Amino acid sequence: MPCCCDMVRQSAAAVARVGTHVQISKPAIAAVAASIRASHAARLVGPAAWDTRVHFRDTLRPELTLRYCLVLDALNFCFWPEPGLEYEHLATGLKACVEADPQVLSDDSLAGATPAMVQRLFGRECPVPLADERARFLAEIPEGLRRHGGQATGLVAAAQQSAAALVDLVVEAFPGFRDQAVYRGRQVFFYKRAQIFVADVWGAFGGAGPGAFHDVQRLTMFADYRVPAQLRTMGILHYATALAEAVDAGRELPAGGEAEVEIRAATVEAVELMRGALAPSLPGITSVTLDWWLWEAGEAGKDAQSPHHRTLVPYY
Repeated sequence: MPCCCDMVRQSAAAVARVGTHVQISKPAIAAVAASIRASHAARLVGPAAWDTRVHFRDTLRPELTLRYCLVLDALNFCFWPEPGLEYEHLATGLKACVEADPQVLSDDSLAGATPAMVQRLFGRECPVPLADERARFLAEIPEGLRRHGGQATGLVAAAQQSAAALVDLVVEAFPGFRDQAVYRGRQVFFYKRAQIFVADVWGAFGGAGPGAFHDVQRLTMFADYRVPAQLRTMGILHYATALAEAVDAGRELPAGGEAEVEIRAATVEAVELMRGALAPSLPGITSVTLDWWLWEAGEAGKDAQSPHHRTLVPYY
């Protein structure tokens, strides 16, 4: 049976081949690949520096750091409904809470999670979208960790330094990470947050200790709403007229609808094609590092970026 990462890659490619709402421009991919400067090379072939101004890390307390990553990615979705709310609010708010009281990540605390607790973790006074769902995902964590001795370190150790195996274990243990859809009668898999948790562990520990994975290249990119907007800005993704009009007007796309699934699937496939185009000159490149580079480029230029699609889901 293929691993979760292979299922993402294969099912996304299948959707991209037959999709009618979103098309991938291979000439644009080639042009972008040719334009990437040598200065980007180091960032595209290894774990990105874990920004401790934004994220918590204590390598002397790996259990706490891993729990931080797990909680971070249990909550890492759907910021757009609240104007001004960004991923950084979650990462820094959670960091501040952990530094003030590490017991906020204890089993008892997470099992009793409430929407008010979610808002506190974000460090925000404004409402947090889908706070009930976020609280439910937090409450799932202690139950899922019981399979691994109640420890996040046990969860990671069970993967035996395999990034792909850790994604499988996360999807198995935590229902809230089971990011799937149905497209024309067939299952499509994305597992955005399960994969980004593994990538965050890799980044937080600099590819060493708990983050020493031998197969990070098996991860795909993390299908969200920022990267497809960046790929569209670059001319790599092209939306059919009706879809382009809906996205540009800020109209919400139905969750699991053909257009929404095609956007995510085409994004996964486009990044795979980009990786293939760059591999001859950057043999160590991964879809993870390409995702980070594209996401950061999108964040830096979001004022000039094509609008992102809007779908209210607890997956991304």
